[in-house]
Amino acid sequence: MAIDEATALRLADQAVDQAGGSRYVYNNPRHPFARNAVRTFEIEGYRVVVRFGEISSPAIVEVEGWVFEIQEHGLVMLFGPSFR
Repeated sequence: MAIDEATALRLADQAVDQAGGSRYVYNNPRHPFARNAVRTFEIEGYRVVVRFGEISSPAIVEVEGWVFEIQEHGLVMLFGPSFR
């Protein structure tokens, strides 16, 4: 089931808060093979994945095809799902 940008943003924000908040995720990059580099949450029946940043890539959160970059002061949409 497709969700709109506002719903995806709300779910992504909740997952980032559960992972420690945007400042924590943004300021604590992980090694690419670290076991704690990815956190997965189920919120309102949707799978939401928080990926901590690395030296060469930003921290992101994904929900139903929507991808948001996690910055120190909040989330910025990178792209949405492609509907075919």
